[in-house]
Amino acid sequence: MLAVVSQSGPTVSFFDAASDRHLGTTEVPAEPHEVCFDPTQRLLWCTTTYQSGYYHANAGRRTELTVIDPDTRRIVEIVDLAPEHGPHGLALDPARGRLYVSVEGSADRPGGVVVIDTGTRRPLGRIDTDAPGPHWFAIDPAGRTGYATNKEAPFVSVVDLERGVRTAKVEVPGSEGLAVSADGAHVFVASPYAGSFFTADEERPATGIRVIEAETASVVDTLPTEDVVLPVHLTSTGKLLVGEVRMAPDPRSQLGRQAPGRLTVFCADTRKPLGEVEVGLCPLTVTSSPDGRLGYVSCVVSSTVDVIDLETLERLARLDLAKRDAPGAHGLAYVPRPA
Repeated sequence: MLAVVSQSGPTVSFFDAASDRHLGTTEVPAEPHEVCFDPTQRLLWCTTTYQSGYYHANAGRRTELTVIDPDTRRIVEIVDLAPEHGPHGLALDPARGRLYVSVEGSADRPGGVVVIDTGTRRPLGRIDTDAPGPHWFAIDPAGRTGYATNKEAPFVSVVDLERGVRTAKVEVPGSEGLAVSADGAHVFVASPYAGSFFTADEERPATGIRVIEAETASVVDTLPTEDVVLPVHLTSTGKLLVGEVRMAPDPRSQLGRQAPGRLTVFCADTRKPLGEVEVGLCPLTVTSSPDGRLGYVSCVVSSTVDVIDLETLERLARLDLAKRDAPGAHGLAYVPRPA
């Protein structure tokens, strides 16, 4: 199955990944953003980030995680993280039974990462990231190091998951999505922050993917893109998928209007581009099938999910969430059949 979060639904919709047939929908508390599947407990974790709206334009932060049984499509539990708030990014360490959830800062503490025991579904502690708005979070395959991207802070936070402390700051001009290589040696980070504004006297940083070397905690390369990137995903076959947000001129708006987005594919090893394909409006989350053959791109403005053949870079299908009264496609999770 493919689970799709609709942040304005607010729902999680389920589709048969073989036929694209709609299987059902689960209503969840507003406003859901990301989702993560735990194969050990066979549960979905969904973050509910704001009362309404999005980062920098919301009606207040929420504090809950919604736990869903994907087979019955029923809510198992709602876990309240209060006083932590603004949960968004999710990273799972199934070997240790740990779920890491990024949370936003407040007046008395910086943003951070809450550590949850997936067996008891209870928080074990938190790790400060020293930035107000950590949004996406990823861990290395060994489960020892985590990376938090920070929209406004000019660095990526590196944390030691075993000691529970921040160990480094990697300078980047604001950051969005990220992915860690299969060997843990490199981290691919979308930068700059999509909401960044620069004066006429300032030179806007080049858009693209900053490649961070884990050993030195430094940027060693940049993969250029034409437009700002939000989501980043690495497939099991070593393809780096990045979702570019594109704008078209509009006389009614200085910012322009949304144009069809672009999924750009790189080889993670060689860092060379492999091709691109047009997707919906404002790609926000990207994932892939376990065999790396299919890519899925959720686009929040068009409320669609594009299914992409990653060999031919052709679109095989488009799931239209708006037709199901589930606007705002966001988080994605691939759910394998039960053993």
